[in-house]
Amino acid sequence: MKLYTYYRSSAAFRARIALNYKGVAYESIPRHLLRQGGEHRQADYLKVNPQGLVPALEDDGVVIGQSLAIMEYLEEKFPEPPLLPRDPLARAQVRSMTLGIACDMHPLQNLRVTNYVARELGQDDAQVARWRLHWIDLGLGVLEEMVNRHSGDGRHCFGNSVTFVDVCLLPQMVSARRFGCDVSRYPALVKVCEHLETLPAFANARPEVQPDAE
Repeated sequence: MKLYTYYRSSAAFRARIALNYKGVAYESIPRHLLRQGGEHRQADYLKVNPQGLVPALEDDGVVIGQSLAIMEYLEEKFPEPPLLPRDPLARAQVRSMTLGIACDMHPLQNLRVTNYVARELGQDDAQVARWRLHWIDLGLGVLEEMVNRHSGDGRHCFGNSVTFVDVCLLPQMVSARRFGCDVSRYPALVKVCEHLETLPAFANARPEVQPDAE
């Protein structure tokens, strides 16, 4: 398998965690999101992934875009160890919490959105930072409550084992800290992340240990 990635992308971070957790070997192919106007926008990459985003996973010549689709694919192809509970209701709850991060929080702090806010809406750096932190804080506050309800051991977002929510939480918390969010207001999330960071699948996916890290 080949993973088109960027060390600082939280979506690519998710895909790296999932691949590591499943024990799947892959070749990392970096696409820098800032260099030369964004290597993900160049014609050679658009031939691979017309969405022009990272991550993208190539398996047997077929390319899958979008981190959640990649995670679902890996879960179906490599069911052990599982990242989703077996119970249908529990699976739905895990997906609900996961989508809260991947769909409600992450896109609104993402580079192409904040660049648009700055460039097209004329917002300065301070206003863009306010925009970003508003959505991060709103999302983390909701997730804190959900983890308090659904964590079985205080070390995982749902139940007593790693799920999709954990795979998405750590990258989001790393981004939140980088953007200046005071995550101490979310003690349940901090506690979960402290545990996740001890797991090799998560630690080896961190941005600073990637081959393309700057």
